[in-house]
Amino acid sequence: MDILAHSLWAGVGIAALGRRLPFTRRTAVITISLAALPDVLQMLPVIGWWWLGDGTFAAVRDFAIAVPGQEPLLPSAVLFVSHHLHCTVHSAVVAGLVTALVWYVRRALWIPLLGWWSHIVIDVFTHSADYYASPVLYPITERGFDGIAWNTPWFFVANYLALGAAGLWVWISFKRGRT
Repeated sequence: MDILAHSLWAGVGIAALGRRLPFTRRTAVITISLAALPDVLQMLPVIGWWWLGDGTFAAVRDFAIAVPGQEPLLPSAVLFVSHHLHCTVHSAVVAGLVTALVWYVRRALWIPLLGWWSHIVIDVFTHSADYYASPVLYPITERGFDGIAWNTPWFFVANYLALGAAGLWVWISFKRGRT
């Protein structure tokens, strides 16, 4: 799924949960940020190559919107680091370890981690084997589930219509004072 949709779904989720569990604005912002973070992190090596090396903004843009097989030419080290960052931050194994560690330290679930988890769960089903399947069991395997590619036109439109409907439901429920 695209970064904006990840952020919007996390925002709808945190708004809906906020009626039952009071959240600070800071918690909401961190949750929404963590929902976008996996896709942002995998871009950092490419952005670093642009800022510190021989890269161009056009290459960064092309990488961000590339479909498989049409990625811009990048140095192998940049591709390697970006690929493994992608695998790491889209892994339920890694997220599970981080969640367990945070839970152990805090003795409670840290709500903003739900933003990261929402990203992983959504991507499992919105990336196909032909369109960067999410390696949910990385580092055990880099294989991913064959879902529907989020950029398939009908699915892209349906996703944003569903977001609009969910956002409208949250807004109406808040106006009525219930969820």
